[in-house]
Order: sequence, then C-alpha cells, then structure tokens
Amino acid sequence: MHITFVKKQNPDGSSCGKCEEVERRLERDGHMARIDEIAIADLADPDSRGMQLAKAFDTAYAPFFIVREGDETKLYTIYLKFVREVLEGRPPPSAQ
Repeated sequence: MHITFVKKQNPDGSSCGKCEEVERRLERDGHMARIDEIAIADLADPDSRGMQLAKAFDTAYAPFFIVREGDETKLYTIYLKFVREVLEGRPPPSAQ
C-alpha cells in the first residue's frame, strides 16, 4: 500500500489551515509513519506535484489522500473516512 497526503499551499506561501490541522492529527495519533509521500498543491504553481494530482483525480479539495494498493487507487477527501477505512482498516458502515 502506498499513501500520498496532498496538502495545499496558498499563493502567498502560507499553509492551508485545514491541511495543517489534519497533519497535526496524523502526528498526534501516530499515523504519520503510514504516509509514504507528502505532495504540495502550490496554488501559485499549477505544475506542482499536488496540483498535478488534484487535476488527475479531478478534485478541488485539500487536503486529500491517494491510496494505491495493487491495481486499485482510491481518493479520500474526508479525513475521518480515510482514517477509519485505511489506517484503522474498518470497512464502511454499509459493508458491515
């Protein structure tokens, strides 16, 4: 499994508040070790890695997570869903 965490950087160079909050939660809960890559979606640079990923996955939300496992790739834009399904390994409620 490969997990990419994409966070946004504003045109003035400041970090996205929500992205920083999510990163703090990942660190606090001991999940940062599971993140394989952090990509920055620099709003001032459409060619930045994070902006390319946002375009490829057709999302305007940040932060988001891309989870690749084998031939399957899944996008998560909701942090708690990502934690529940990927980091804690619990299936979605409809699958229980």
